[in-house]
Amino acid sequence: MIIKKPLIIEDGSSVQAISPVVVSASRCTDIPAFYADWFFHRLQVGYSVWTNPFNGKKSYVSYDATRFIVFWSKNPLPLLPFLDILRKKNIGCYIQFTLNDYEDENLEPYVPSLLQRIETFIELSKCLGKEAVIWRFDPLVLTETLTVEKLLSKIERIAERLHGFTNKLVFSYADIASYRKVRANLLASGIPYREWDEDLMDKFAYGLYELNSKRGWNFELATCGENIDLSKIGINRNSCIDAKLIARLAFQDEDLMKYLPVRILEPADSGLFGEQFLPDKSFLLPDGRRFICSQKKDPGQRKSCGCMTSKDIGEYNTCPHSCVYCYANSSKETAIQNWRLHNANRLAPTITGK
Repeated sequence: MIIKKPLIIEDGSSVQAISPVVVSASRCTDIPAFYADWFFHRLQVGYSVWTNPFNGKKSYVSYDATRFIVFWSKNPLPLLPFLDILRKKNIGCYIQFTLNDYEDENLEPYVPSLLQRIETFIELSKCLGKEAVIWRFDPLVLTETLTVEKLLSKIERIAERLHGFTNKLVFSYADIASYRKVRANLLASGIPYREWDEDLMDKFAYGLYELNSKRGWNFELATCGENIDLSKIGINRNSCIDAKLIARLAFQDEDLMKYLPVRILEPADSGLFGEQFLPDKSFLLPDGRRFICSQKKDPGQRKSCGCMTSKDIGEYNTCPHSCVYCYANSSKETAIQNWRLHNANRLAPTITGK
């Protein structure tokens, strides 16, 4: 639950603001890559302003209660200088790092080179810990030449470098038909895309499962927002805003554990011969104790989404990566124009400065 409370803003007036404990930054745009300085300035000020994409209404977001941030990025390198600010504020974080290899296909024209992104991933993993940097190959795009086999080959090359620097690989299948503007952008760019069907999805999933096992990567594999059931090969539906992972990373934050809510089990709960009686759905903490998490999924998300409730502070039409398959930009030109508006007023309460 996200509560509202009074907030004194920079001009001295009082407004009503939502006050999230968990912040998502962001499904809508790449805040780490393009807006890291803006975000950390607003975090220090204590609030930012978010524009509703459906009705254009602005609302205030206070960071006074924020205890954890989930970052999403294709280039989170700009985050590195700011991580000490989070530590000083006792705010935890993890990163959903989308690391695709579409260099030959030019589907992501303005992301750094694959080698640079792999190096960034490893550096962040060393800084935050491998559990706090999640690898996403997302979305999986099929074309006449970008086959299941080629996608698996691309993942294999990256996985060999990331093995030991992350615990988890999340993937999704590009659903072009559901996004009219994505389809139009792909066609305008001359990309001969193909839609995934269940047989192709199974073929990819089984191929990835076999690679993961044979190569000894032992990544936890999960899908994002997919209806297909791959649990028979141990591939589950992901919770990208994951209360259990937050608990593992920030279990010493008592207030955050109460919010989630998480109950940590103590060794005193044992039987006559010292055996511990544990509920079926308990999970291991880094210190050897176990916990139970009662957090429910966000009812505002899709049925196949397992995310807990959070507040996303990003805005659509603001990411200049210009990925051809992007669903978050109505057009590349609009996103670049909003990026220019941001640069003219970089520390404004809103991302765009408007």
